[in-house]
Amino acid sequence: AARGCGGLWRRAWQRGAGGPAPRGQRAVACNARGGAVPAGKSGLAPWVPVVGLEIHAQISSNSKLFSGSQVQFAAPPNSLVSFFDASLPGTLPVLNRRCVEAAVMTGLALNCIINKKSLFDRKHYFYADLPAGYQITQQRVPIAVNGSLSYSLCIDNKMSQMVTKTVRIKQIQLEQDSGKSLHDDTRSQTLVDLNRAGVGLMEVVMEPDMCCGEEAAAAVRELQLVLQTLGSSQAVMAEGQLRVDANVSVHRPGEPYGVRTEVKNINSIRFLAKAVDYEIQRQIEELENGGIILNETRAFDSKLGCTVPMRDKEGKQDYRFMPEPNLPPLILYDAKSLPANMNHQQVVNIDWIHERLPDLPSVKRAKLVEQYGILPEHSFALLNEDGLTEFFENVVKQTQMKPKKVVGWILNYLLSYLKQHSLTVKESPVSSFLLADLLNLLEKKEISSTAAKQVLAELWKGEGKTPLEIVREKKLELIQDEKELEQICQAVIDGQENE
Repeated sequence: AARGCGGLWRRAWQRGAGGPAPRGQRAVACNARGGAVPAGKSGLAPWVPVVGLEIHAQISSNSKLFSGSQVQFAAPPNSLVSFFDASLPGTLPVLNRRCVEAAVMTGLALNCIINKKSLFDRKHYFYADLPAGYQITQQRVPIAVNGSLSYSLCIDNKMSQMVTKTVRIKQIQLEQDSGKSLHDDTRSQTLVDLNRAGVGLMEVVMEPDMCCGEEAAAAVRELQLVLQTLGSSQAVMAEGQLRVDANVSVHRPGEPYGVRTEVKNINSIRFLAKAVDYEIQRQIEELENGGIILNETRAFDSKLGCTVPMRDKEGKQDYRFMPEPNLPPLILYDAKSLPANMNHQQVVNIDWIHERLPDLPSVKRAKLVEQYGILPEHSFALLNEDGLTEFFENVVKQTQMKPKKVVGWILNYLLSYLKQHSLTVKESPVSSFLLADLLNLLEKKEISSTAAKQVLAELWKGEGKTPLEIVREKKLELIQDEKELEQICQAVIDGQENE
């Protein structure tokens, strides 16, 4: 039976057997078991989509990679620029230890081999927001190589049916970010803000092991959770702290990979899925209509829901890579190679970092399922929202209700309200303490489930009332006294007789 994206593709094709649907409406898909099986509009020969990702994660650090300038989002333009960031003559780079430790931590979490000796290189290109005319990166020998990331995705959009897949990590390299160009169309000007110039980045290069937008989105979301758990990057895509370049191609089974296009600077997981799926479908239609795929850079237009060409890559740019003359090789140590007389504060110890790695998302999910007896899909939902796991655990500690019921209330009522009002868990007007109080009233059968929902609706108003106060004010208590119930029933009967 078809699984995952492959099933979607085939069913979409079968429904549209009378002719191809418009590009934006056709399902792009892949097989969750690993083999991509989409059919083109001829319906005869399948196409195999291939997706690889390059992800730039901004390192969570107080200062930049090679200078002491502060890192701060939305600071006034050009207010956080050192002489080195502006590339003034005579300035030299000084490597930020925190950035190195963050890269090592990330590499270990992604099952990478950490290179004890890595090198820095200059990558030359000319942009207005790159004052030096080159970027310091790690082209030849990066800090980490040959890792892997496991991620899960739903089968046929059913949370109860999930499959786990793995994408290989080719390498992780340290590099500088560029500045930011702001285009003023009304004045025909481009303004340059160098606050971001020199901020430390980790570039995570994923091998082309994915075959649709859903897989790409799931892999990036899992990476985002890993980075946030480690604290190596805040990975807030809305603030440009996690940017994705997607390399997409299609080919016939058994044939070499096709010409790939690169969709640059995608800043949303939802847009990533749409961009990859659109690009796969565009390439298939182009090839089946007798066209060719250009090796070009494209951008995703979120308003139109399509990719648009930016520049072609046919004339391959010569970046003139060369060793960075102002930085020596980066030497890392482990417990065995660390010299006895070495000052531990002056070196980065791989084993020391490894011992202090926190539980990763996959481990946290397993612990939630084992400790609280909740469903695996609920553990994914709890971890996918920042702060929701802690909220759930705080409620469980303070209530007599079973965790399975608690998670139902949190996911079905609390989370849906937060999303409806675009609030984070930290911004919730209903604290874990208030929700626990409410669930205790329900568990003691002092109120009904319907009444509990009414109380929760009142709590959202944030008026400072406790659940018990609202219950008494609205007279929502369940009546336990038999005589009182008999009187009420008798009053109803007597009222009917009078009619």
